[in-house]
Amino acid sequence: MKISVVIITFNEEKNIGRCLNSVKDIADEIVVVDSFSTDQTEAICREFGVRFIQKEFLGYAEQKRFADLQAQYDWIFSIDADEALSEKLKKEILAIKHSQATADAYQMPRLTNYIGKWIRHTDWYPDKKIRFYNSNKARWQGTNLHEHIATDANAKVASLKGDLLHYSYYSIHQHIAQLNKFTEIGAEEAFKKGKKAPLYKIFINPIWKFVYSYFLRLGFLDGYKGFLVCAISAFATFAKYIKLRELHKQKTK
Repeated sequence: MKISVVIITFNEEKNIGRCLNSVKDIADEIVVVDSFSTDQTEAICREFGVRFIQKEFLGYAEQKRFADLQAQYDWIFSIDADEALSEKLKKEILAIKHSQATADAYQMPRLTNYIGKWIRHTDWYPDKKIRFYNSNKARWQGTNLHEHIATDANAKVASLKGDLLHYSYYSIHQHIAQLNKFTEIGAEEAFKKGKKAPLYKIFINPIWKFVYSYFLRLGFLDGYKGFLVCAISAFATFAKYIKLRELHKQKTK
């Protein structure tokens, strides 16, 4: 088996070195599709000898589809710049690489580091993702924010146990800034689909989001950082709905 590791980037100098270092042992090639970074992302990638391609950003699903098409091999490991392989996951992938694949795609749990703490509860974990797949049987689909790998009807999906490590936010300020960006995109996507934002959803959905994540998914076991994750996620739900409501108001003017 030959594996193409595929990554999309934009100003990822803080993360890309760690990511590339974690995948170099499983990769027969590394393809980076970059949206014209203005920091040291390209220089760091060149140090690792990757195939570096620049392409204007098309949207998350579209950009990842384009990136996969640049891969030389059928088997792809798609990883984000702010992610890395755990040692256990790396060993599992190498075992498949050196034997024989028993599935067409593999999903794995994603463990998120939030401001220096691993979040092992809330709805952030295990957050299973398909990232290792035969590109003849699977491809990126979805909207701008909710891209995912869709497999053919006859494709077999197996599960790996090792964690995909996700280094999400380094500060609350960064989290809030990203929240504003993502809720803007989320509201616009919902608006395009004709979804509404009635008052009951604005009040009830954020509360339910917090209760589900903090209590039912045991977010309280992650301490103060777990509380922050649940509280900010609940506020993100609130922000998306009020932005969606504003979009509908603007349409009627």
